[in-house]
Amino acid sequence: MVHSPGIPDNLFLRGKVPMTKEEIRTVTLAKGRIGLKSVVYDIGSGTGSLTVEAALLAREGQVFALEREEEGVKLTKTNVQRFGLENVQVIQAEAPQGMAELPPARCIFIGGSGGKLEEILQVCQKKLAPGGRLVLNAITLETLWQAVQFMEANGFAEVETVSLTVARLNKVGRSHMWNGLNPVYIICGTKPEELEGEGEGK
Repeated sequence: MVHSPGIPDNLFLRGKVPMTKEEIRTVTLAKGRIGLKSVVYDIGSGTGSLTVEAALLAREGQVFALEREEEGVKLTKTNVQRFGLENVQVIQAEAPQGMAELPPARCIFIGGSGGKLEEILQVCQKKLAPGGRLVLNAITLETLWQAVQFMEANGFAEVETVSLTVARLNKVGRSHMWNGLNPVYIICGTKPEELEGEGEGK
């Protein structure tokens, strides 16, 4: 079983739930700067592919995967089990519900918001430890702009956005053709040390 960042997509059970593709996942994880003992939230875990990779990086930490859809919860649990991980807790809840009792996080990934992005961002700011990283994956300009505005208005440092467009070469008969995936925006920032919030999780 592959345990390096960028686990091939075909090693995850997917079903009909959206999954962050391996190239996007690899960059997203890098922006999170996960440490060995980090506490990580994966909000909108979907299939759990990002949850799994985060848990492998934070082997002595803890990953909390929040997913509102029952199928996504089942897939996340199944994929966690496939990789033999014991440092993941899967929570069926629609964020920001389900976050109140969690310990402070060193890194929070947001892959889905269910139309409640502003509420989720507000709670994430409170739960994120000083110096922690907030990373969002977005496919719409509206989500991108809302996330950037929130981070800048709340004093986040190192706010940046990366646009990734991935194309894979596929064989079609005797020829090879590019198959482009939908572009994804990765927005990230660091909670300054002086903002309120406590927690280890480093």
